[in-house]
Amino acid sequence: MQRLIDIVFALAILLLTTPIWIVTLIVVTLSDFGSPFFLQNRVGRNQKVFRLVKFRTMTKNASVGSNLTVSGDKRVTPIGRVLRRLKIDELPQLLNVLVGSMSIVGPRPETPEYVALYDQAEREVLKYRPGLTDPSSIKYRHEERILAKYSDPVEAYKSVILPDKIAISLEYQNRRNLASDLAIIGETIMAIFRPVEGNSR
Repeated sequence: MQRLIDIVFALAILLLTTPIWIVTLIVVTLSDFGSPFFLQNRVGRNQKVFRLVKFRTMTKNASVGSNLTVSGDKRVTPIGRVLRRLKIDELPQLLNVLVGSMSIVGPRPETPEYVALYDQAEREVLKYRPGLTDPSSIKYRHEERILAKYSDPVEAYKSVILPDKIAISLEYQNRRNLASDLAIIGETIMAIFRPVEGNSR
């Protein structure tokens, strides 16, 4: 049933956002004549690695440097900043949903280097299909701004943000149902257009 819901939602969103896809593909490609997509290895359900796809928001040589992005990162293009602010860069992950590597609602998938840091309890989150959004995604929707406040963003992510994300995701999985998933989807949509608070990203 969950898989059917994922497919229906993904197809519906794809249909509704087709004009956005077309404009984004053209604008990103013409900005520097690079690929409009960014692919990265992420760890999914049962520790299976898959290729997560996004619209590219960084310069073509952005593979050099940290996997984390902080507010003001010079690798992010002007167009990329707009795509990130409106979460348009995440739309291609609907393709991940359609092929079954992701769900609409679920824990956000991490890169192998961060999954390697999980302790045994945290690895429980790998039993679930990763998703586009969940309560941790909403809490940390301004993650780039939060990280920018730390002198060592990478260490802050490893020791503060990542453990909290996992704890929130696991707590949600223990109580999730269709109604709560629909609520998360609705809250995610509203969060995209919610004004940035002074203490957030």
